[in-house]
Amino acid sequence: MGREELHITVPSLFKCPISMEVMKSPVSLCTGVTYDRSSIQHWLESGHDTCPATMQVLPSKIFVPNLTLHRLIHLWLHHSTTTAAAATASLISSHQLRVFIENITANVDRRDCLEKIVEFASARDENRRFLGDFDGFVEAIVGVLCKSAEMEVVELVVRVLDLITSQNGVKERVYSSIFRSNHQKWFASICLLLRNGSVNSKIESARVLEYLAALDVTESKRRIAEEEEILTVLLRLLASENDFNLCDAVLSCLTAVSVTRSVKPRLVRFRLIPILSEKLLNPNTKLSTAGKCVKLLSRVSTCPEGRSAISEAPKCVAAVVERLMKAGTEDAVAMLWGLCCVHGDKKVKDVVVKSNGVTKILLVMQSECEGHVRRMCGELVKTLRVGCKVGGSGSGSDGALRRYETKTTHIMPC
Repeated sequence: MGREELHITVPSLFKCPISMEVMKSPVSLCTGVTYDRSSIQHWLESGHDTCPATMQVLPSKIFVPNLTLHRLIHLWLHHSTTTAAAATASLISSHQLRVFIENITANVDRRDCLEKIVEFASARDENRRFLGDFDGFVEAIVGVLCKSAEMEVVELVVRVLDLITSQNGVKERVYSSIFRSNHQKWFASICLLLRNGSVNSKIESARVLEYLAALDVTESKRRIAEEEEILTVLLRLLASENDFNLCDAVLSCLTAVSVTRSVKPRLVRFRLIPILSEKLLNPNTKLSTAGKCVKLLSRVSTCPEGRSAISEAPKCVAAVVERLMKAGTEDAVAMLWGLCCVHGDKKVKDVVVKSNGVTKILLVMQSECEGHVRRMCGELVKTLRVGCKVGGSGSGSDGALRRYETKTTHIMPC
């Protein structure tokens, strides 16, 4: 693959109208036009008494430094020089990459080769496409994870995979390469990173697993779901780590895997519900993280084990209701609708009403939500009203609903 020369586009504002070069010392005439000091001095000293750009006669030949523009040019030059240096330093030709692949496969200067590839892949998207399309590269990289147990090497390989797996067709090749080789060893290497790697390595590992689970191939999700050690480590990270980016990556991975029916009961068995409840109850949890927690709860609520665990976790239900208008609204409504309307869970209904959930459900109805969400909200309100009138007391759920009916008469659309 040939490499074109690097060209840097100079903003026209930074060019001197006379020399057409980047200005080193911009100064402005009384006409408001800015020139490089040396160029305008030469113009005026040559006997001209006009502004070169406008050809207006100058009432004064005094010029003043344009400090703001000088500062902008300085910042731009620094950024451009840094970017160009990085891009130039990370160029790899087809021949060089072929040599790297041979060395990586033969374990010759493996770490050095991988470090250069990481630098190259990090530089720009074109480089990542080049690596993803290069014949034999993906297979060689995956093969390293099936052989090496050296932490630094494993971290570098996963970093490369994280950088290139989003490229078109790469996920499929990674998946194919894993299961053509020693996939147990591959998963063991990923587990090693999830346990002992840096935070960034853990995030990258979770993302690579998510890419594979997101494949439109049921088998890929099932294979990952069958790796009980992977699920155990991911849930342990979710329970113990406070890094928001890592939590988000783990949640995204678990959500992608949880599409598989067989994995949901196992996630529940590994105490997923208490872990998600704790995240939702934590006031410091980001909205994006809370939304992913609700999405995962909605997924596992579609299996009997998940429904039972949620029913026995009133704090979890209350936390979902509390965040109903803030995070994962559609998933929260779908979960509550399934538990209350489809399965008629009395415990969940009581918690929803006591948590002022009916008011929040009506507010969702009056917001700009999708039609199917509005329909679920309508069924929820009817179910909660009927359920509470049948089984609730005046001071309990039924009383809460009556208070709701008087207090929400004037709710306006959000």
